[in-house]
Amino acid sequence: MRTRVKICGLTCAADIDAVAAAGADAVGLVFHPDSPRAVSIAQARSLCERLPPFVTAVGLFVDADPERVRETLRQVPLELLQFHGEESPEYCAAFARRWIKAVRMRPGIVLETVRARYAGAAGLLLDTYRAGVAGGTGERFDWARIPQALRGEIVLAGGLAPDNVAAAIAAVRPFGVDVSGGVEASKGVKDHAKISAFMTGVRDGDRCR
Repeated sequence: MRTRVKICGLTCAADIDAVAAAGADAVGLVFHPDSPRAVSIAQARSLCERLPPFVTAVGLFVDADPERVRETLRQVPLELLQFHGEESPEYCAAFARRWIKAVRMRPGIVLETVRARYAGAAGLLLDTYRAGVAGGTGERFDWARIPQALRGEIVLAGGLAPDNVAAAIAAVRPFGVDVSGGVEASKGVKDHAKISAFMTGVRDGDRCR
């Protein structure tokens, strides 16, 4: 199976074009105001207009007011929602869109229990835990913590970069991978050579699945 790729934290048209040309399956647009990669509704709408067919637009929210999510959906053609805070399953399911739940891998978390609680999610995205930070730490967690039975349905994030994504795919065999800081020149600005190298790493990892 080919590993799907989402590149997150896009803020400009040139990066959208580069990600699409490199063959990524999805782009992530951040609607969390505290993030250095946050985009406005107007920015997001403009970026989505550049997407070619079959590249999915994903909207990332962190404990957002429900009306803010609804207003964003009224104006931006998001196909998938990603909830990165402490949102309940009922909250996540309230917007008539497919959604994934991000799980920060804090000590003691039991992924089987989380998966059962968020049974309505299209999948879980696993990210590194750092207190007070919603995501985008640039740090990896111990992949051995992921139960074998769940590996084929999770999206792996946290500290991925061109030089380690092949090893991550070979070790975990996830459904997909998610990268942001690992392909950046600076926060919110992507490095197009790193994007290309990351996609090469994904293909190398797939050969070892």
